[in-house]
Amino acid sequence: MYGGVGCLGTPVVRTDAAAIWATGRTWWQIPPVARVEFQGQLRPGVTGKDVIITLCSMFNQDEVLNHAIEFTGLDSIKTIGVDDRLAIANMTTEWGALSGLFPVDETLIAWYRKRLEHHGPNHPRITKSRIDDLEAYPMEASPNATYAKYLTLNLSTLSPSISGPNSVKLATPASVLAEKNIAIQKAYLVSCTNSRLSDLTAAADVVRGKKIADGVEFYIAAASSEVQHQAEESGAWGALVDAGARTLPAGCGPCIGLGTGLLKEGEVGISATNRNFKGRMGSPKATAYLASPAVVAASAIAGKITSPYEVEEQEPWTRIEMPERSNAETTSTSTVEILEGFPEVIEGEVVFVDADNLNTDGIYPGRPLVEMADGRKIHLSRLCPP
Repeated sequence: MYGGVGCLGTPVVRTDAAAIWATGRTWWQIPPVARVEFQGQLRPGVTGKDVIITLCSMFNQDEVLNHAIEFTGLDSIKTIGVDDRLAIANMTTEWGALSGLFPVDETLIAWYRKRLEHHGPNHPRITKSRIDDLEAYPMEASPNATYAKYLTLNLSTLSPSISGPNSVKLATPASVLAEKNIAIQKAYLVSCTNSRLSDLTAAADVVRGKKIADGVEFYIAAASSEVQHQAEESGAWGALVDAGARTLPAGCGPCIGLGTGLLKEGEVGISATNRNFKGRMGSPKATAYLASPAVVAASAIAGKITSPYEVEEQEPWTRIEMPERSNAETTSTSTVEILEGFPEVIEGEVVFVDADNLNTDGIYPGRPLVEMADGRKIHLSRLCPP
């Protein structure tokens, strides 16, 4: 683990929050740490979104469930921009982890200094003294650190990839899905995950001078009002609007099934958001895929799931299949210890939900009825009473 002083937040649900209010106390066990070492470099057109989509699909047997992830491999990481690091860390939750941590390096320090330059000396969190401290005392792993898991991923083996349908644990190269002519009705470049300036710019580069396909609704929303202003100044926002994109305000929307543009029954959507759980973005009888902003924009132009290289009429992307699990190493060197005083056996009523890969939308549902594989419908208010 990293030395020095740091903070890690964790969410709590209603019962936990009520207990904290009532007692002023809670407990939290330090999670096991998984080390993910990056090797090689991303090829042009491959993004952080493709990295995390690949990790979610390669290690989809709960290998990092409730772990803290430490990303290592400085020679590789220094070639990954901060926006891509943010996308990877954001989606470690979808991978099953509690957190994702990148090291403090020259790339990050330069990013902070640029932010400070933009906002001036009165930013409440980013200050010159804090940046100087980070540079003088960077977070780095102890040479004697041990880990619960060791995973390795060669970035040079990756290509633009698409997650789904309706699961972050399934992924396919964009070039493979492009051959299947999967028509789409909606495309989304919204949410906290991939609506930064670099994301909007990448999408604008794909659609500039083109029009969204007939029958496709392409929704865009910047990650913040500041980002939207920057995109407007750079021309990226205008290029997207000129192509036919429909604008939404910054903030949560279709990603969590709110507001305009939700998927209807039978529709297929492709999104740059972080989750594509069944029914999350609209009807449970719709189909949702996840991809990078450039892939989403290209699909909106083509009217089907595709890659930017086909839309831009470039040389076809050399076919690289998803890396096999043998390309990554996983070993376990430690186990989780039971806290002193914690019972070895817990007895009580157990509610069993007959569903594979139950996600957070199923645990605490956005909609009260969930349809099971055999057609039965369960009213989840029985499992999560108000």
